This record gives sequence, structure tokens and C-alpha cells, in this order.
Amino acid sequence: MSAHPATPAASGILHVVATPIGNLGDLSPRARDTLRAVAAICAEDTRHTRQLLGHFGIERPLVALHEHNEDALAERLVARLLDGESLALVSDAGTPLVSDPGFRLVRAARAAGIRVSPVPGPSALVAALSVAGLPSDRFVFEGFLPAKAGARRERLQALAAEPRTLLFYESSHRIDAMLADAAQAFGPDRPAVLARELTKLFETVLDGSLGDLHARVLADPNQRKGEFVVLVQGAGEDSDARTVEGRRVYAALVAHLPPSTAARVAAELTGASRKDLYGSGGSSPGTGDA
Repeated sequence: MSAHPATPAASGILHVVATPIGNLGDLSPRARDTLRAVAAICAEDTRHTRQLLGHFGIERPLVALHEHNEDALAERLVARLLDGESLALVSDAGTPLVSDPGFRLVRAARAAGIRVSPVPGPSALVAALSVAGLPSDRFVFEGFLPAKAGARRERLQALAAEPRTLLFYESSHRIDAMLADAAQAFGPDRPAVLARELTKLFETVLDGSLGDLHARVLADPNQRKGEFVVLVQGAGEDSDARTVEGRRVYAALVAHLPPSTAARVAAELTGASRKDLYGSGGSSPGTGDA
């Protein structure tokens, strides 16, 4: 393995700083000191970050850094770091680079031999996992699913046999459709947790089956507001794994074959119960997009 380039003696440091996901009390003293000390702060949304800084009486120049300009700005920011300025990188909430921009700047800084130092703190996915009560020794973070219904269902079907706990981010205007599609792909009885508005005033953490969680979200408009982390328990061994694989195959076949034939063929291919497949609801997939 090749060594990283030697850090230029006069270069600054790029600090990757985690910020609160809701409760402002979660900004660490070290994060505050770092934000006060740097020459400038690279922020996903400067308006949002300016409010955060104002709350703590921090006045620093802000640089807008987002997915549309990161490639163009990275070289100039690295030049500033090489000239001896230290910079901070923050996202709108939580730990930067987790479903947020920033990795191109970090990669460019490291390639230039600049020290990149984390200032750890809040992360919605870790916070949700810590309170979910689902297996946490091995997990998979999938971020946001595709917005289009067809692509979302295809992604979920591909994950149906995944044995590790799955974590997703989702928005308020797609949470209903996402839970419906997850229940279709994984089966309505799969254990899951819905974490909403973590660390904020209306924080809720609901657990149950995917079918139950979807029903509760449909019944309560308040549970369709805010920011969500959806956690789904991984597929079990043996019969459970056969069932989820059978449902995946069934969902692909039923678009071209009568439901009873699709269930029979999927059962023969995967060893799943034909009854479980035919009764999984896959013969009537939703047609609307979110």
C-alpha cells in the first residue's frame, strides 16, 4: 500500500465537523472551538449554517459547498489549505459526507497531503440504530432510496435477502410509499423501526412489523411529518431467506405470468412456500409514484 504524500509544513487542516441533527445542545465544545478558530467554514446551505453559528455567537466567513459546485471549488479550497489556512466542512445536520456532499473535497485534500481531521458528533443513522433494538453488530446504510417508484421497488427487492439490518433515510412526502414498497419487498411481517425527528421536540421511535408501521403512518398524519430513518431487520436464515428470495423472484415473474403460475415457478426455483408467495400481495403491485 502506498503511503500518503507528506503533509506540507505550512499547510492548514481541513476539519470535518459534525453538527446537531436537531437539539442544538449536541454541538460539542470541541466543535464550537474548531468553528471559531478556522479561516472559513464550507457549508452545504450557508443560510442554515449561519443560523447555527449565530446561536453560538460564532462569526466566520462561509463558503457554499454543495453537490453542484464541489468539483469546481475543491481545487481553490485545497489551494487555501496549502497556503496555511485551516477550514471546516459542515453539512446542514449531522456528520458531513453521510448522504451529504464533501467527499470530493476530502479526497482532493488528502491527495494534496493535507491533514483531514474529524470532529465527531451527531449522526442520524447511528442515533436511530442505538435506540432501535434491532441487531446492530452488522448493518447496511442505504441512504435515500430512488425517488421514482419503479427504481425504488427494484432496489428494495434486491435487498430482500440481505441478512444485515438495513437503514434508510426518507423524506416526509415519500414515507408512505416507501413503507408500502418495503412491506411488499420484505414481507409485511418483517420487524422494523421508524425513527422520526430524532433529538427534536416531536421525536418518535415506533417499532413493529413493516405492515403495522405503514398502517400507523397512514392513520396518523403527524407520523408523516419530519425527517425519517427507517430500519429493517435483516432476513433470517433458511426458511426466511427462501421466502424473501421467493418473493423477489415472484415479483419479477408476476409481471409476465398469471399470479398462480408465477408463484408456482418462484417456489420451484427458490424452495419457498407457494402459499407464502401467492399471498404476499405481489400480484397487485401499486402503480402510483411518489
